[in-house]
Amino acid sequence: MQVVAYYRVSTARQGQSGLGLGAQKEYIRLAAAQNGWQVIAEFEDQDSGAVAPERRYACKAALGLCREKRAMLVVAKLDRLSRDVEHIAGLLKLVDFKVATMPNADKFQLHLYAALAEQEREFISKRTSDALASLKARAASGDSVAAAKIDRRTAGRLEAHRKGNAAAVRAAQSKADAYAETMRSALKAALYDGARTLQGLADWLNANGHCTRRGSEFTPTAASRLMARLNIHFQ
Repeated sequence: MQVVAYYRVSTARQGQSGLGLGAQKEYIRLAAAQNGWQVIAEFEDQDSGAVAPERRYACKAALGLCREKRAMLVVAKLDRLSRDVEHIAGLLKLVDFKVATMPNADKFQLHLYAALAEQEREFISKRTSDALASLKARAASGDSVAAAKIDRRTAGRLEAHRKGNAAAVRAAQSKADAYAETMRSALKAALYDGARTLQGLADWLNANGHCTRRGSEFTPTAASRLMARLNIHFQ
């Protein structure tokens, strides 16, 4: 059976919780060897699990290839596709997929597992918020130990936010660069066909079925940014 491998790492927490790119590839490699799957392509996103799978650039491409080749999508763990049961339910209607850590699970089992995982996350969130409220109440009543814990938590969140913002910027730049490279040949073809202005370039790209990274039609501004990123100029 032909499969398309899809990996997702978080922009801010790559590699944590055993779900780094290397671990995901190993899960899928082992599952493919054990189940006779032929991996025909691999796609990787650096994006939040809260973003719908079909809105992620690489996942959208992976789904398209699965439909084109009539292949199966495979992920290392279910939450690499999404942490939202509605997203999983929607995907089950679009494409067949397998999870390397439970390769024999059918659609019903995958849906059920996603629902149970989402419920457990809600329980954890409630317990965490209750514990934090209790800690804040003790700190407000003069408990110095609780107050110190609150201060450390605040400092840690601020540092994580700073690092997360920097990581998000790097991830966005990396995605933009990767997309631009996929458009290099199209840009050169447009110039070869006689596009000599930004409007002409945008018109050529739109007429030939190309769209921006966000799925919109090209404008002169978008065409200009693409040329600048690829360091391509009008002759």
